[in-house]
Amino acid sequence: MSVDNKVPEMRFKGFSKDWGKNPLSIFISSLDAGVSVNSGDRAANENEFGILKTSCVTNGFFEPTENKIVFKTEEISRLKEPVLENTIIISRMNTPALVGANAYISKSYANYFLPDRLWAAKPSSIGDLKFIAYILGSDKGRLALSDLATGTSGSMKNISKPSVLQLEFRTPEEKEQIQIGNYFQKLDALINQHQQKHDKLSSIKKAMLEKMFPKPGETIPEIRFKGFSREWRTSGLSDLALFNPKSELPIFFKYVDLESVKGTSLLGYKLESKDDAPSRAQRHAQKGDVFFQTVRPYQKNNYLFNSEESDYVFSTGYAQLRPYFNGYFLLNLVQRDSFVKNVLDNCTGTSYPAINASTLATLEVSYPECEMEQAQIGNFFQKFDMQINNHHQQITKLNNIKQACLNKMFV
Repeated sequence: MSVDNKVPEMRFKGFSKDWGKNPLSIFISSLDAGVSVNSGDRAANENEFGILKTSCVTNGFFEPTENKIVFKTEEISRLKEPVLENTIIISRMNTPALVGANAYISKSYANYFLPDRLWAAKPSSIGDLKFIAYILGSDKGRLALSDLATGTSGSMKNISKPSVLQLEFRTPEEKEQIQIGNYFQKLDALINQHQQKHDKLSSIKKAMLEKMFPKPGETIPEIRFKGFSREWRTSGLSDLALFNPKSELPIFFKYVDLESVKGTSLLGYKLESKDDAPSRAQRHAQKGDVFFQTVRPYQKNNYLFNSEESDYVFSTGYAQLRPYFNGYFLLNLVQRDSFVKNVLDNCTGTSYPAINASTLATLEVSYPECEMEQAQIGNFFQKFDMQINNHHQQITKLNNIKQACLNKMFV
């Protein structure tokens, strides 16, 4: 959108006046930083004192759990700038990519406090601060804030108070500001609802993975489906799957690199030809194959290929496992924290630690020899993954809607 426009591309009915250009100092009464204090190595709960991390604000959202507990009396007495509702938290000092990150605060957290690298932007008597928060969280606002950053360090940049308060943006009358701010707040509430459900299901799945598979050195899981009582067998992973099966690559294919799988979801691919593809494109997928990412820190980004298509080729950064039994059972067996710890203990290399596929194949695992029990466990976690992925898709969809509206509803 042209910077000369005086009205946005899209707006609510009943509003037609041009937007005026105003500095942020009209709408923000002060920018107040906290102080940094000595803290512990875990997050505080709502009944304890906590100091926020700079990572508490990213992508326009505030995450109060991104904090560290403060438990010493002398450190607690030094805390200032609690998290208050109807303020905007802004990262005044951060990496080049994150400096200026900000989020609107709709609820007070009296026991959580800002460090010296975060500002609390407090409202003046003019305008709607929610609206200002969404301006600052838009692409244009984030770019304007990051452009203010100075500093010689390649890793950390700073923003000054005067430069922020002097920033000018076009804004409408207060009534229109309120309507726009409320619209985006409702959109954020929907995104947050899906995120909370996604995170809750992910936490439950993580706990169940450890309870429905035997602990290291044991042969019976803590939780089990009715009708099964035999001990599980312990052997190398190679007894459950054929590793890196050889096959001829198609002439044209969809190449899946190390950045294309997140969690257990396939996010994307690159169209390649056999002659021009990267040398790492070697793992030709077949329905039911499990792809285990072997380069740290990606061991949990593993994927069960469940498509009938035969033109997907994965990077050699994955070990390809063609299961002899239930594929979902195998996928979840290698997703467990205890298995991943075993993988990490067997990684080699310092700059880019990884596990060799032949070593991965020898790692001991326990599994039920009854294929019906394997299938029930696999189906149980498949349903979990479907729910988790559904919430992930909704979050992505809503974030795309939000970004499109931010671009069209602001000048």
